[in-house]
Amino acid sequence: MSAKTSAEVVIDGKVYTLSGYEGEEYLQKVAAYINNKIAEFEAMDDYRYIPLNMKGTLLQLNIADDYFKAKAQVEKLERDIEIKDKELYDLKHDLISNQIKTESAEAAMKELEAENKELLLNKARLEAALEDKLLDGKKGPAKTTV
Repeated sequence: MSAKTSAEVVIDGKVYTLSGYEGEEYLQKVAAYINNKIAEFEAMDDYRYIPLNMKGTLLQLNIADDYFKAKAQVEKLERDIEIKDKELYDLKHDLISNQIKTESAEAAMKELEAENKELLLNKARLEAALEDKLLDGKKGPAKTTV
């Protein structure tokens, strides 16, 4: 666990000392966020007429609204990640399946090529044998003279 740190921050013109296990930079960032929220409200004309306790409540409601919107966005992104992970898993499965099919098809193709080569050799032998038979038949029977 990291050490507890403290930081002096200015919120709405007042100095506060914030403590926490986060770094000073983070604590300053939190104070800046609160100051920005206050500035958003102060930019509205009717805000100055609202009682002080109601201003605090509006600020709290606005921060809670930001929190729930951010939380909903995180949940949506987590669902998207789950969907993408499933799609990725399915694509990897398809890829492996297709690799297996490709390897099987390549093996079958090699077998067919070998068979084709053997058939071409047999064809060449048969054609040569046929040609020899035909040539022997063209010579005809030997003539004998008496």
